[in-house]
Amino acid sequence: MTDNAPPPEDDRTRVMSRPAQPTGGGDTAATVISAGITSLSNVPVTSPAAGTHEAGLLPVGSRLAEFEITRVIGQGGFGVVYEAWDHDLERVVAVKEYLPTSLSTRQQDGTVVPLSERHRETFDLGMRSFINEARLLAQFDHPSLLKVYRFWQDRGTTYMVMPFYRGDTLREALVAIPAGVDESWLIRIMDGVTQALGVMHNANCYHRDIAPDNIILLEGSGRPVVLDFGAARRVITDKTQAITVILKPGYAPIEQYAEMPDMSQGAWTDVYALAAVMHVAVCGRAPPPSVARLLSDSYVPLAGNDILRQRYSLKLLQAIDAGLGVRPEQRPQSMAELRAALDLEVGHSIAPTPRTQPPSGARTGANSSSNANAATVIGGRKAPPPAPAPGASGSGKGKAVAALASVAVVAAIAGGGWWWYQGRTAGIAGTGGDVAGGQGKATDITTAPPPPQDIKVTTAPPPPPPPPPPPPAPRTPLESLQSLAAGAAPGFEVTATAKKPEVNIGKDKLAFEVRSKRDGFVYVFLLSSGGEMFLLFPNLLDKYNKITANSALALPRASWPMDAGGPAGTNQFAVLVSEHERDFSASGVQNDGVFPQFPLPVLSALEATRGTGASPLLGKPTCAPGAPCNDVYGVANFKIVEK
Repeated sequence: MTDNAPPPEDDRTRVMSRPAQPTGGGDTAATVISAGITSLSNVPVTSPAAGTHEAGLLPVGSRLAEFEITRVIGQGGFGVVYEAWDHDLERVVAVKEYLPTSLSTRQQDGTVVPLSERHRETFDLGMRSFINEARLLAQFDHPSLLKVYRFWQDRGTTYMVMPFYRGDTLREALVAIPAGVDESWLIRIMDGVTQALGVMHNANCYHRDIAPDNIILLEGSGRPVVLDFGAARRVITDKTQAITVILKPGYAPIEQYAEMPDMSQGAWTDVYALAAVMHVAVCGRAPPPSVARLLSDSYVPLAGNDILRQRYSLKLLQAIDAGLGVRPEQRPQSMAELRAALDLEVGHSIAPTPRTQPPSGARTGANSSSNANAATVIGGRKAPPPAPAPGASGSGKGKAVAALASVAVVAAIAGGGWWWYQGRTAGIAGTGGDVAGGQGKATDITTAPPPPQDIKVTTAPPPPPPPPPPPPAPRTPLESLQSLAAGAAPGFEVTATAKKPEVNIGKDKLAFEVRSKRDGFVYVFLLSSGGEMFLLFPNLLDKYNKITANSALALPRASWPMDAGGPAGTNQFAVLVSEHERDFSASGVQNDGVFPQFPLPVLSALEATRGTGASPLLGKPTCAPGAPCNDVYGVANFKIVEK
């Protein structure tokens, strides 16, 4: 889902192949990246095969030299990525074709040509950038950098061949662990990414689009690989439209918003974006947009957050704060300086990350990693297994964020107390015999003298108490959303219906209608397909949220239309109509953008303490002092699937 209020994200030529299901469900993404193709001779262009959705794509079965296209992975505004079979080396590869849909078209003989002469200059400029990107990537040789096997020009366009990577993006991994990541896991990922970016920077090449969805964690090893070097996209965008179109507000530093004489781009530009990635990992949300911070800086340093300091080292939090300096000169100036701030040695070898998903108590069942302690072979050398994550012991001493910290302490006392009592009872029982199971004698330096021989001790020790029941499984964000309906008042009927329950990404808009049998105030919650929780309505652009009984309210309004912008999956909605206006300040809501957001780590912490109470998302009714304040409301749920 995307909205038209903030700047939209750029189209992707690097496309994830994944089922249309909510992010974080354990699905594996197949990411393709490769460079180098030889000849496009005698390639007939017919209607796209099943699975392709745009005319002009090469059909399945087409041959590009020794590469046979087996399926279309995906298409963005500037290119298309195919899965292909390398007949010479007998391996699966990814083939990326330069195909800017706004500038070019494919003719019947397979040739790609500009739409008109006025498009030629921009088309050629983008292709030269595409070639330069491929040439540069082909020179790099680092395990955390996208590798280009080879590239070539033919039939009016350019191709590059890359490895076919399988794994989850860092974004998907973070969504799967709403309670927050372990520091050691995050540092191992940053080790590889900072090394890779340092290699690029040494060649005077800057990524300028670092974000969680541009880092993939390889299936099996968990090794990070940096993706999406969109040089051609940047050049074309610079030439044809406003630069803000390609920026991600939470990750782009101020120097990327405009050309300023005193704010040039450089290694520090990637430092800011990578610090924003770490901010998301520990806080569950991106920092405020840099362009807004330049006018009035609302950023709150993480190093001063007592809750975060219970879980993360001060050094890590200070490094993130330093990397997010608004002006370029306020940040570490290179990846080497950022690595030093993170306490990573300069030249330190890439540490193994032996699983795609980070260790976390929030990820259980079939989604848990089974090879957590397996050694990983990297670069022909067997690396030792990673050290256990802090706070991962069975005693429950790991600290969580916000209110979850107190719950963890209670769990530790309960579990530890049972262990202590077990040991004490075993010692008592062992004073005159075997320890609880007959495996040895108990030793007690304060043992009293034995009783006289004519006195027999026949009293058996009391049995140990049963272990406490296991704590309930943590509620998922979807369960939090669905539990809003638990306290709805009988007869307060609310209905909500999607205009189209299934929409096509990049083509359709998200729209729905709300009805209520009673007057009230409307609140719409959204758990997006990208795994983020928003208060969609009311919002910064549209604060009037009253509804009249038996009337229809069509949303979104014309002032904030919502495009189906992906990722593929299900957008879950809950509509709450309340007799009174509501206050969500105690729910940890953040108001940094157009739509207020509920950071998932905070939501998880609140869920851990609520027991059988109402969902934290419910908030509280606001009433005039002294007036009756019955909390009466109705709830409806619906969903829209993006494909």
